[in-house]
Amino acid sequence: MDKTLLKLDKLTITFGGLIAVNQFDMEVHSGEAVGLIGPNGAGKTTVFNLISGVYKSTKGKVLFNGHDITGLPPYEVCQKGIGRTFQVVKPFPAMTVLQNIMVGAFVHSRNRNKCEQVAREVLYKVGLEKKKNHLAKSLTLADRKRLEVAKALATEPKLLLLDEVLAGLNATEIEDAVKLVKSINAQGITILMIEHVLQATMAICNRIVVLDYGKKIAQGTPAEVTSNPDVIKAYLGDEYEVIRN
Repeated sequence: MDKTLLKLDKLTITFGGLIAVNQFDMEVHSGEAVGLIGPNGAGKTTVFNLISGVYKSTKGKVLFNGHDITGLPPYEVCQKGIGRTFQVVKPFPAMTVLQNIMVGAFVHSRNRNKCEQVAREVLYKVGLEKKKNHLAKSLTLADRKRLEVAKALATEPKLLLLDEVLAGLNATEIEDAVKLVKSINAQGITILMIEHVLQATMAICNRIVVLDYGKKIAQGTPAEVTSNPDVIKAYLGDEYEVIRN
């Protein structure tokens, strides 16, 4: 039985004369946690925007759960089971934490009580239950990141796209966030994450795909990827090679 949940087939997008993503192929299987890494400007968030319907590809396809979702608007992609976070967290500042999470739940229902029930369950999953009545604007960065994840979880995704949820956090906060992402994956939600904190990515992901100038240059286990000469040259740098040896 094919367990492929997401398949990107020769995905390409151009902006004017710039090829931002070039013939990109990738598969993510149900239950996996996959990391998408690469230098700044490599096209990682653009890939997320293509998957989630923010951008329409110039060429290629996005297949989800065996269905072609290429070009669908973001709300339909979300309804089909793909949730995502964004690099820059933008909660609804004047709404409470609980109300923010309820917004995500409304993608599947217009029943306020049902959406509140979903939101309360998510609150406990992400550890924000004690702050449910706090205004979102009062949260720390770490809790705003947690809220961003919670809003996505409230859409009840099969696949969760995480875009730099660890960025800007200190070591203790990163450790807590890693535990959260691993717990989400353990609950059966497939993870595809962009992250520059490489050690955290390696702790979460069983497979890593490397993007550079819009093209896939490597994929494999964390150990395979971090020992790949092309990855070291393009992303990790010569100093990593020295430390590794």
